[in-house]
Amino acid sequence: MAKRDATYPYVWRLPLLIWQGLFFVGPLLLMVAMSFWLVRNYRMEPDFVLNNWDRMLSRGFFWDAYFVTFWRATLAATLASLIAFPASFALAFRTSDTVRRWAVFFLIVPFFTSYLVRIYAWQVLLAGSGPLNAILGFFGLGPYTMLNSGFGVMVGYMTLVLPLVVILQTFSLAAVDRSLIEAARNLGANPRETLFRVIVPAAKVGLIIGFVFAFILTFGDFVSPFYLGGSNPPTLSILIVDTTKSGQQWPRAAVVAVMMIVTLFVVAFGAVAAAYRRRA
Repeated sequence: MAKRDATYPYVWRLPLLIWQGLFFVGPLLLMVAMSFWLVRNYRMEPDFVLNNWDRMLSRGFFWDAYFVTFWRATLAATLASLIAFPASFALAFRTSDTVRRWAVFFLIVPFFTSYLVRIYAWQVLLAGSGPLNAILGFFGLGPYTMLNSGFGVMVGYMTLVLPLVVILQTFSLAAVDRSLIEAARNLGANPRETLFRVIVPAAKVGLIIGFVFAFILTFGDFVSPFYLGGSNPPTLSILIVDTTKSGQQWPRAAVVAVMMIVTLFVVAFGAVAAAYRRRA
């Protein structure tokens, strides 16, 4: 048998490395470099100064937007995970493979429509004189302010991430070894103990990854905070847009973007480490 060339595995990895370099690493390095540039007469000039970092990180409005964004993303990821779990559990353990496949298909269908179009639809539904308030008024309730509020933002976030979280959780729960569940029952575990001491730990990786995906998507989302939240309070994505409009301050906007990416890296790597950590 001919000896395989030692470079053979690296040749097949090359397209992935080129793709990551062109569309992720390269733009990321450029953005980091841009955060040290200066703007003079509304034009960027390459430089290496810390003015932009000092300007943004020393201002209260940046940290206000940062904590609002982080809190909302954490809340949205938690809500999506909790709301999705009963449906995912039912699809994984209470339905046939055919029903599960059709359910996953219908969960994918919303992604056929633009996220922005779906948010426009929610603008109509959540308006003060919209259908939801009209239904509540029929029962003598409301009207409630649902648009341009934190509630509206959460509705938009659920529209964005909930189907994806259900799919990820379903695949993870469906992969749990059924013999472990049977063994727990034979040892006298009740349904609650079986769920929290066998099923959830066995599906931990998929459950955490679903949470992380929800956090990442909502942390960087611009559409829901802008169209359903009224930009008040502003999130980091809105702050980036406002900063670029204020004297073409792209370097200061790059500072905000870099801080967002650093946060996402920390959360993602921390979550993955927790997902694969072995229990004592």
